[in-house]
Amino acid sequence: MTRAALTRWALWLVLGVPIAVFAVWAVADNASLFFKTLLNGLTLASLYFLVASGFTLVFGLMRNVNLAHGSLYLFGAYVGWFVGEHTGSWVLAVMAGFLAAAVLGLLMQFLVFRHMQGQDLRQTLVTIGLSIVFADLMLWIWGAEIYTFDPPSWIYGSTTLPLVEKFPTYRLVVLLASVLIGVGLWLLLARTRIGMMIRAGVDDRGMLAASGVNVQLVFALTFAIGAGLAGLAGVVGGTALSISPGEDTRYLLASLVVVIVGGMGSVVGAAIGALLIGLAEQFGLAYAPTYSVVFTFVIMVVTLAFKPRGLMGKAA
Repeated sequence: MTRAALTRWALWLVLGVPIAVFAVWAVADNASLFFKTLLNGLTLASLYFLVASGFTLVFGLMRNVNLAHGSLYLFGAYVGWFVGEHTGSWVLAVMAGFLAAAVLGLLMQFLVFRHMQGQDLRQTLVTIGLSIVFADLMLWIWGAEIYTFDPPSWIYGSTTLPLVEKFPTYRLVVLLASVLIGVGLWLLLARTRIGMMIRAGVDDRGMLAASGVNVQLVFALTFAIGAGLAGLAGVVGGTALSISPGEDTRYLLASLVVVIVGGMGSVVGAAIGALLIGLAEQFGLAYAPTYSVVFTFVIMVVTLAFKPRGLMGKAA
């Protein structure tokens, strides 16, 4: 057995055995609480994946260090709330959140990242500054109030499920939507000509440009898609939870952890990372609220100890 295979087995044992033992005990103790927490964890993981999928395109795949990604989430949420309040249409709110964040991301690509390609430190410092400016501007425009809006009537209410009795229908729809978006994003990157150009541009942009492809246009569109996914997640998350100052930092940190655990540039890795982090947060809150924040960092430390590039990461 190779060293890589031994490392993989050791990682699964370190993570899998305690999880299996806990699951058996929790089901025997209170099955209803266990499965409710499981569904809540899957819903939170879906939201984390929607944010992190855009982040993995920009940071993991294109190697652009965008620490203003959380601001795109919050900006899309605010714009979606504004459109939803004035039109009464949740679908228009989702579209507005996606488009607003995509346009802002496109501007960031043209005005900032295009001039700092490969300069990680400069990108980090500039986007930290941008995130602070964006946060203050959004606080000035929308204030420090907490905003919420209801999902459309066709997904409002609850659905009866075995063991957990009733569960919000909207959260089940979010779970399904995130799966569809994840599959679509994977197909885009792995099975289409555009995805091939994106991956080729990351590996050797000079060769791609020599073949007649407008590399800047490809990267700008990729950045816009990643930013738009953050804005879409803002509307989805604002509907399931709430919209308030500080959410940008929370979801930026969550995206960083998800990408680190899952592996840079991997959509499948982002899905696995989001699943692990979402479940760890919800089960921590339900069974060990005092130490719930620790579980996320334990997963990250253990993953980096055995797989420094993440669970699905590959050598650059």
